[in-house]
Amino acid sequence: MTVIDISASVMQFLLAFVVVAPLLGAVAALLPAPPGLKGKNPDQAVLRHGVTVTGAVLIATIVLAVGFDHDHPATMQATTDISWIPALDVRIHLGIDGISLPLLLLTALLTFLCALYSYFKLPAGPSPKAFVALVLVLESGTLATFAVLDLLLFFLAFEMVLIPMYFLIARWGGGQRQAAAWKFILYTLLGSVVMLLGILLIGLKSGTFDMVALATDNGRGLTTSVQVIAVLAIGLGLAVKTPMWPLHSWLPDAHTAAPTVGSVLLAGVLLKMGTYGFVRILLPIAPDGMRTFAPYLAAFAVVGIVYGSLACLALARTGAKGDLKRLIAYSSVGHMGFVLLGIATMTPTGVNGALFANIAHGLITGLLFFLVGAIKDRYGTADLDTLAGATGAALYGRAPRLGALLAFAAVASLGLPGLAGFWGEMLTLFGAYSPAEGLSRPAFRTFMAIGAFGTLLTAAYMLIVVRRVCMGEHTPHSRLSPDDRAPHAADGPEPSGAAGARPAATTPQLADIQTYEAAAWTPLAALTVLAGLWPAVLLGLTDPAVQKLLAGGKS
Repeated sequence: MTVIDISASVMQFLLAFVVVAPLLGAVAALLPAPPGLKGKNPDQAVLRHGVTVTGAVLIATIVLAVGFDHDHPATMQATTDISWIPALDVRIHLGIDGISLPLLLLTALLTFLCALYSYFKLPAGPSPKAFVALVLVLESGTLATFAVLDLLLFFLAFEMVLIPMYFLIARWGGGQRQAAAWKFILYTLLGSVVMLLGILLIGLKSGTFDMVALATDNGRGLTTSVQVIAVLAIGLGLAVKTPMWPLHSWLPDAHTAAPTVGSVLLAGVLLKMGTYGFVRILLPIAPDGMRTFAPYLAAFAVVGIVYGSLACLALARTGAKGDLKRLIAYSSVGHMGFVLLGIATMTPTGVNGALFANIAHGLITGLLFFLVGAIKDRYGTADLDTLAGATGAALYGRAPRLGALLAFAAVASLGLPGLAGFWGEMLTLFGAYSPAEGLSRPAFRTFMAIGAFGTLLTAAYMLIVVRRVCMGEHTPHSRLSPDDRAPHAADGPEPSGAAGARPAATTPQLADIQTYEAAAWTPLAALTVLAGLWPAVLLGLTDPAVQKLLAGGKS
């Protein structure tokens, strides 16, 4: 069933447009604007260009989803297959199925919302032209990662996002941005080198880099030892990007230093590339190797769940001087642990749960980073002790809509039934209860129990954050004292504009949600509710594709 019948050639064009348009838009952003389009403010003109390009990509992705045959989500659609480097048998092979389509939509949506938000609230830094170009290159690389069906092209797209994110952190970030950017690039590049070796091993031993052909072969053309080595090499590279404990240490620093839109894209989109690689490459292409490493992957995943939650609890306690952005970053380590646990079960239930948790995390954590950025703009700091000090953030009293939305995002993140965060974690735990044949049931049930304990810890730290930031006495004529602000002078340049101004002594009321903020945040909140109340929209896409993938290409 298709909502609108669109011809195959148009679908091919749409998918190619979605991948290439942001790259062309990035080049156009760096060129001098035509005389008629310069306007009175060239900076605003280039920011408008970013909104226009990302908006066009989002519309094209929505049309692609509308024309997608929802009766056959396991079939690759909108495919393009052109020989590119015959000597290596590398092909420009694009296509989407029920696994990749939701990730394309999430990427296009989040990038558009970030471009829209930046039009009104550009982070302090160098040229807006460079900022817009980097965001568009980042979008193109991410969309290509989810759309390509050739292993070498996947690697190129996977690497394409590193440089833009490095510069977004290093040039537009806050305190310690240079160190955080270097840590990010070094970790991910080292992981990528190992991953490339694994990809080359698979291609050379099987004779092809075509991901569809390799998935259909289901590892029959690769010996078990080759599969084990390939899973170890590729899995390390993917685990760094996910990030999996203990390869996660670059993430909190990167998030803390990154500008708001950088954190949104890093959490909402880039982390998904690692887990997508596990599902698209390792599960179908090297099943025996995955079965060997699945218990270890699950063990690291549940350690990450508990570790991330305990780190958040430590940051949330009084006197810890915990940064709210850093806390949300550590929460991502825990949430991505659930995704890895679902993948490690190698069951349709667990993998569907992992894919659902992927999308839910992108929506909810993207919203959380937007909100924390807004709080930091208003207070000049994201330090929890300062926000919840004697004067109190008291968002319910000072900016009630902002406080209510932060509380909503927090309870969605802790997995409240009826919201998107619930289904992914529940299905992941169900998958761990009954893992795939050949995996130790007692071990995975132990992992399930530890993961369930992690959900309790998540609820604990999220509710502490809500209590400390949203509640508190609304003291008239109160403001943050200079002494309170001093430790955070290194957080980056002062935000400009009305939304970034600190409340004056005679103006205790904070600016509540502005119109442009509501425009950027409302879609994420609405989709969080929709996915929570109607999970079949997403599971109806992913389940047939996952069933086929785990069955070795057989529907």
